Order: sequence, then C-alpha cells, then structure tokens
Amino acid sequence: MNDMQALALSGDATNRDSYTFGSATAVIGNAGTVIIVEAGDALDRSGVWNAEEVRLLGPAPTPVRERLVDQPWESGTADARLPVHLMVRLPQDLMYLGTGTVAQAGTELRPGHTEHVLTDCVFRLDTPLSRPDLDRVRPLLPSLDLPGLEWLSSVNGNRSTALEQFITGWHPTTSEAPQPPSAQAPPLNLPDRLRHFYDLARHRPNALGVQNRIFPAPKLPTDPNGMIIFGEENQGGFVWSLQQSLDGPVSDPTVWFQGYDEPPIAEEEPLSGFLLQFSLFEAAMGADYLALPHEPTAQQVQRLVEGLHPVPLRPFCPWYPTRFYVAPGLIVHVSDPAGDDSFSVWAGATHRSALAPLADAAIEWNQFDG
Repeated sequence: MNDMQALALSGDATNRDSYTFGSATAVIGNAGTVIIVEAGDALDRSGVWNAEEVRLLGPAPTPVRERLVDQPWESGTADARLPVHLMVRLPQDLMYLGTGTVAQAGTELRPGHTEHVLTDCVFRLDTPLSRPDLDRVRPLLPSLDLPGLEWLSSVNGNRSTALEQFITGWHPTTSEAPQPPSAQAPPLNLPDRLRHFYDLARHRPNALGVQNRIFPAPKLPTDPNGMIIFGEENQGGFVWSLQQSLDGPVSDPTVWFQGYDEPPIAEEEPLSGFLLQFSLFEAAMGADYLALPHEPTAQQVQRLVEGLHPVPLRPFCPWYPTRFYVAPGLIVHVSDPAGDDSFSVWAGATHRSALAPLADAAIEWNQFDG
C-alpha cells in the first residue's frame, strides 16, 4: 500500500488533517482515521506491541485526542464510530494491519494547559497478526543481558544474599538524588531482614511494589494490637504485619496476613522467604513484557512450567497460594485460589526474548508479548 492509498481511507483530501508526534502519524478525515507507526520494537516509541495490539505514545495534539478518545463515546453506538485504520511504515511501502478499536487510553492535564493531553493509547486489532507478519513489522531484537539465576542457589542457604542478588539483578538503580538520612531510616525495632530490604529498595523504588506494596520505612503504622503493618494489597483488601517483641526484633519472624475484619493467618514462609516471594511477585506484575494464559488447565500449567526452575519456597499468600518458576529474565507465578484446579498464571519478563520458553505452549493467551 502506498501513502496515497492509505490517506484515502480517512476520506476526502479536502477534509483531512495530518498530525505527526514522535514516531507516529495520525490522519483524521471525514470517513475515518489512519494511524501510521514505524516498524521496530522499543518501549519509548509508538509501534506494534504484539499480534493483537498497537501502542501509540503521545503527547498527541488535541484533535487526535478528540477523535480517538472523546468522539467514540459521544457518537453513542459502536456502529456510528468512524473506523481507525492501522498501518506500519516499512522501507518500501506501508503494511496495512486492518482496523482496530481503542482498548485503553491515558490522558493528563499538564501545567499551562486547559485541556487534557493524550499520553498513550492502545489499539486492539480486529484481526490478530500472523507470526510472519508480526516478525515483519516488529522484528524480534536479540536479547540483552538478562537477569541471571545466581540467587536461586542461595534461597535455602543464605536468603539475604538471594534477595540482594535478585533485586539488584532485576531492578535498575535510579539516578535520583537520595532522600535525607532522616527520611530513609527505618524504625530501630524492625528486624534486620526488613531493614536490609529497605536498603536495597532505596534507589530502586519499584522494589517496594507496583501491584501490592511495602510501606516506606519511616511510615510504618501499627494496629490496635501493636502489630507493625508493613505492607498491603493494592485495594486495601489485606495487610501484612509483624509482631513486636519486648525483647527486641526477632531475626526471622513470622509474617501475618490479615484480611479486612478477619483473624490473621501466618504466611507459610517467615520474613526471609516472604520478602523474596513478594519481590518475585511484584517483579512479574510490573514487568514490561507479559504472557497471560486464559483459564489454563492443570495439564497446561504443568507443560508451561516444565522447562523452568521452581523456586524452592512454600506457597505465598494464603488467599491465593502461589508458587514461582523462573528462567533468566523471566518469572512465572501460578496460583490456585480455590484449590479446585482453576489456575491463575502470570508471566513477566525483562525482555521479549525471555518469553521464548513459553511461545510454543498449546494454550490460549489473553496477552502474549513475545
């Protein structure tokens, strides 16, 4: 497809406007919208994300936001919405991907502006791409240095070492200036293992959690029973706490899990194992590249993880007992919340290539970024 054919999909030449922002171009016309992105694969630019998604990164001009975000809802029904045609610019021509629907969009009100700016937009393709077409518009880049598994050998030997090797290997340090010492210092009555975790997270804020979270060190509340509450679920459905000891901090105390208005339950692993499990869970949840199976069976789960390394810890979180399986740059956590073979599986990776061990699984995916 050439540019003239592509632009014609948006409508009459006298009734169309073109906007370029970053690596994307949006052409708005009276018959539809044409979105053109560049071929390639990068986190910081617009492009084809996987076989079913195209991602647009802004900030986009106001007319683009109005067409993609505001107008579809104002039109009332899906049939009345103007089509969005998605395509990729290749060296010789344009490759037409088909039509797509806005599945998610982010906007924000920036200083000095009176209207919200479109910051990002995810299109769901009406017809998923074949693997050859996906490889053409989003060539799989060679893997970078993936986080290794050195930490795994220390899980049941020296868990402090395992935690440090995992966190420093998975999370890059930030370049932000450190906070004043008074704002960093954890309370003196905390166990050394939790203090060590805070030291590791000082320049790695994501280590404190992206789904659930560990509270910042100076802001740890206590409950009416004197328990130190140090973490919570993202919607406040449950908390994690530690019992204070009159004789000083316990070396490796029990972690207590407590839902709203329910009695506390002990996590199966003490604090040393819990902190590693929490770190694995949050690293997978916050990963840039995901693989999310749709209602996998027990047999499918077994095949999915059979080439991975199991993490030798007892299940994490009483409400949805979770086990972990790993490979370089890859974490898979498997939960069986009801105990009835209805599994929940989430895989997160630091690079697309790390998802390769899962690519040939005979399974239906809600999302596969490999």
